[in-house]
Order: sequence, then structure tokens, then C-alpha cells
Amino acid sequence: MKTFSKTVFNDYLLILFGSALVGLSFNLFLLPARLAAGGVSGISTIIYELYGANPAYVQWLINIPLFILAVILAGRDFSMKSLVGTLFVPFTIWLTADLNLGVQNPLLSSIYGGILLGVGLGIVYRGNGSTGGTALIAQILKKFTGISSGFAQLIVDGAVVLASAFVFDFELALFALMAIYVTSKVIDFVQLQSSPQKLILIITEREEEVRKIIRDEIDRGLTKLKVTGGHSNRERTMILCVAEQSEAVYLKKMLNEKEPASFVVFLNASEILGHGFSKERIYE
Repeated sequence: MKTFSKTVFNDYLLILFGSALVGLSFNLFLLPARLAAGGVSGISTIIYELYGANPAYVQWLINIPLFILAVILAGRDFSMKSLVGTLFVPFTIWLTADLNLGVQNPLLSSIYGGILLGVGLGIVYRGNGSTGGTALIAQILKKFTGISSGFAQLIVDGAVVLASAFVFDFELALFALMAIYVTSKVIDFVQLQSSPQKLILIITEREEEVRKIIRDEIDRGLTKLKVTGGHSNRERTMILCVAEQSEAVYLKKMLNEKEPASFVVFLNASEILGHGFSKERIYE
């Protein structure tokens, strides 16, 4: 019980620290350079430019209904950790609104803002939390359309960046895209070491439970092999699964919660060939 409580406490510390970095990246780099780098922060940047509305209030007003809607419609396991991240990012933005480094160059802001944002989000994800925002919209879109998590997020963030091209200008929209790219790479590095697809190897004695987690939680196919432990000489099942980076992060969380005894290895998959992965999501 003591270990569990310490783990939960550490998770909340990671979420709070990561959320603070996310809020700082917005105030120090993205907002001064007028970069709407996707997400609810991008929407709040556009609304700030048009109407002068406080970005923190705008993000609270968007995030809270989105969180409730995602829980109702998507049926995902959005815990208190997710709610903490969703609320703390706008709080940090409100608290540090007067901080100003004087950096308004869009190139510098897209690089350093993207790095700081990526580190913050990566830390939040390591604490098994989230910062809400358009990731919730992407999950709802995924549930009702069947498209992948990455593509759903790309559609949502792309719509925000496209809107920014009309409100600001096309050049700033391109810098916003650069910030999104930098952010995604840094998140990947913090989480699972820099690859958009992951080969996941799971050695378990509870084959059916692991298969159910993979199919129900990330909707991916799998391949299973019978293996023998070199030390125990006991027969186990090795399950191979290929998933996108965001799906692998979520699967890691689910396996830690439901099947902590399973031996799991995440490998970078530099290239995936053959029928099924990107279209019908079958890997067997």
C-alpha cells in the first residue's frame, strides 16, 4: 500500500511539473510569437488575437466541457490524473501571464517552444496523465470513424493551424507546423525513444488477458508464439504487436495497471511493410 501511494504521489508530481512546463512554453514562446501550434492552446492564441480574451480562461472554458464529453462518449479511462493536467496547464498560463523573455522570433519560438512543450507533455504522459485539449477530440473522432489516433490528432491540429493561417499569415502557420513537429519528436524521445511505430514484445502467462487489453484498448492485431523460459524452463506465450507511438504509450500504461507481471519490450520499428497495418489495422 505504501509503494502504491508513493507511485501515485510521484505520478501527480510528474503531471504537475510537466503541466507547468506546458504552460510556460505557451507564455514564453508560442503566444508572444503568435504561433497557434495546434490544440486548445492554438485555439486560445487565435481567440486572443481576434478578441483579446485571456488564454487561460479560454482554455478552461474549452477543456472542461471536452473532458466531460470525452468521458461520456469515448468511454476512456480519464482519471483524476487527466483532470489535474487539464486544469493545471491553464492555471500555469494564468499564473505566469506577466513573464516575458522578449523572444518573438517565430523560428526561435517554434524550436524552443516546441522543445519545452514536448518535454512537458512527455513528463505528463510518464505520470500516466494528460493535458486534455484536442487530444480528447481526437479520441472521440477515432472512436466514431475508426481512423488511427495519430491521424485523428493530425486532423484536429491541422484544422487549428489552417485557421491560424487566415487569422495571422501563412508564414506563421508554417512555423506553427514546425513547432508541432519538434514537439512530437521530443515527446517521442521522452516517452519511448524516437520512433513513430513500435514493435511490442510481451512475454506472459496470461495470454487471454493481454490479448483482450490489446484488442479492446488500442484495437490492434497481434501474433503469438509459444516460448520457453531459459531459467524456469516453463512454457509461456510471446505476443508481438505493432502500434503507433501514442498507442504504445497508452498500451504501456494499461499493461502496467492490469498485467504488471508480464515482461514487455518496446522496440523502434523503422519501417513496416506488408498488408494491414495502416489500413485495416490487422497484424497477424
